[in-house]
Amino acid sequence: MTDPGLASRLVNTVLAIKPLASLAKHQARNMMIKRAERIGVPWRENVKALRSLDWDSRLAAVENPQVRYPNYYRRSIHGYDKGDLCWEAALEQEVAAQTVHASLWPDAGAGGDTRLRQNYLNILKHQLCEPPRDILDLGCSIGSSTFGLQEIYPQAKITGIDLSPYYLAVACYNSQQRQAKGFQASQTWIHASAEATGFPDATFDLVSMFLLCHELPQSVVRAIFREARRLLRPQGHLAIMDMNPYCEFVAKVPTYVLTLLKSTEPCLDEYFSLDLKQALVDAGFQPMVEAENSPRHRTAIARINRSIS
Repeated sequence: MTDPGLASRLVNTVLAIKPLASLAKHQARNMMIKRAERIGVPWRENVKALRSLDWDSRLAAVENPQVRYPNYYRRSIHGYDKGDLCWEAALEQEVAAQTVHASLWPDAGAGGDTRLRQNYLNILKHQLCEPPRDILDLGCSIGSSTFGLQEIYPQAKITGIDLSPYYLAVACYNSQQRQAKGFQASQTWIHASAEATGFPDATFDLVSMFLLCHELPQSVVRAIFREARRLLRPQGHLAIMDMNPYCEFVAKVPTYVLTLLKSTEPCLDEYFSLDLKQALVDAGFQPMVEAENSPRHRTAIARINRSIS
């Protein structure tokens, strides 16, 4: 998809009018909460329980005061005026993911998110010949993708990076909860940007990006690919799980649904017009292997091109 099309351009015009954009975001959020509780996801109950905890100390434990937030990260996304830099986004992330992915399969319901994540892990295990020893989970959010990687690669050292300290505070809490239940909890959480991680060259065997690219400007996605290439060892892989711009859902989505979707995903047009294969080659990777992750998602895995230094 290289042209957002007439419907998409019309939506962009509508969303450029601030009151209409605010109305669309409000409507999208209300629809999400109602839908969640209709399918058995206790959105308000779960969030209320999380809000009752002491988060200030957890935030202080993970926040890097030296981090400077780029302009793209400060804008509204997912219906939150402060984007990912707020407690509301972090505390609602899990229930939001369960709700959004409930319709991926006819019988998915609240289990759609788990199924989507498991499919990604199955593809990784099938495509990677050797278990990675050191894994970097870029844009790890509250840790759901990180924990999944730990489960299939229990011997690996796994680092989760996110630019939101609020997400990382929840990730630490989730790690503690998992440890109390007997799960492995050896992850490291780093507050940094995915395009400038600060790690030395050739530190990781696998860099994973789960539902991250569609949330970023193209220039940032390309910068992250270059950073991933720098961080990977000679046999290393970059794995990307994200929306499939060429799926039937995107091709047939009604304009009103597109309006609600784009009101919460400001970089969607840039993502849909990104030539992922070429972007990876430009960053120093061999042509990617692609697999369907769901009717609306795909997984791309690319190995570094060792002929490019």
